[in-house]
Amino acid sequence: MLKRVLTLAGLALVIGAGAAEARDQIRIVGSSTVFPFSTAVAERFGKTTDFKTPVVEATGSGGGLKLFCAGVGVQHPDITNSSRRIKASEVKMCAGNGVAEIVEVKIGYDGIVIANSKKSPQYELTLKDLFLALAKDVPDGEGKLIPNPYKTWKDVNPDLPAAKIEVLGPPPTSGTRDAFVELALEGGCKRFDWIKALSKSDKNQYKAICHTIREDGAYVEAGENDNLIVQKLEANPDALGVFGFSFLDQNSDKVQGSKIEGVEPEFDLIAEGEYPVSRPLYFYVKKAHVGVIPGMAEFLAEFTSDKAWGEEGYLTDKGLIPMPDDERKEWTARAMGLAPLAM
Repeated sequence: MLKRVLTLAGLALVIGAGAAEARDQIRIVGSSTVFPFSTAVAERFGKTTDFKTPVVEATGSGGGLKLFCAGVGVQHPDITNSSRRIKASEVKMCAGNGVAEIVEVKIGYDGIVIANSKKSPQYELTLKDLFLALAKDVPDGEGKLIPNPYKTWKDVNPDLPAAKIEVLGPPPTSGTRDAFVELALEGGCKRFDWIKALSKSDKNQYKAICHTIREDGAYVEAGENDNLIVQKLEANPDALGVFGFSFLDQNSDKVQGSKIEGVEPEFDLIAEGEYPVSRPLYFYVKKAHVGVIPGMAEFLAEFTSDKAWGEEGYLTDKGLIPMPDDERKEWTARAMGLAPLAM
């Protein structure tokens, strides 16, 4: 069995952390989408080794990276999960706080679903529908922008139900929110040629139009707890919710995913790249804590093992879309070699 060891480097790190006490348990923060996968690995790790089960918290991708980048020392998290890639500004923030070496690990793929209660008919939406329903400002048909006037889905598209637009989704700190805005809203925004042209002539205006969600109650920030969104959809059959595929997979008896551009949010279709609203998932490791906080290297080995994230691994049962073999081998090598992040 593996042994827990606090190295001399660890003692130095503790001293550098001031009054903070030594820690013998891995601390993980970050994405609510990656949370069930990270939790599954943590629980297996705690049961099959002599190390304590890591503590995993769902703080949102942005919130997790802020905590992760705050500094080196036992009072700071060791790992942060993220449902989007770390931003250059966050790498800079890390470096400014002494977090100079970051190990990036891509764990697989996920689809962002727009779901509703099974008590209601399934929606069939386009990216354009989503943009027109949820953007703060929309085109008026004459090449001008106006505050979003649409109240029902039928207002957006006559083929859709006359139900009130009410979408429960994650807050700005969430990687799912970031990815949804970039993949779905911007994807629909680009269907308007004059707006698409702004991406070359005025990037700031383009981003403001395509990435700004309306704030009049049609989009409801429902926090980082995706299970809570599922519960609210059960209670309100007229509402839609935005969350990762794994939560749809785990609650398929209660909710159903909308077709997007005619494609169902299904495991194989996401894996094959057919589903248009899909993204990679990551976690980030503080290299300075490896060999200091007990079990860091061993936890990485568990997460990147075929039994965890392989095609038949236990994470696929949680809804993770696995990477192809060659890609998994590449990321395993990066993780175990503690290869530094390259932007």
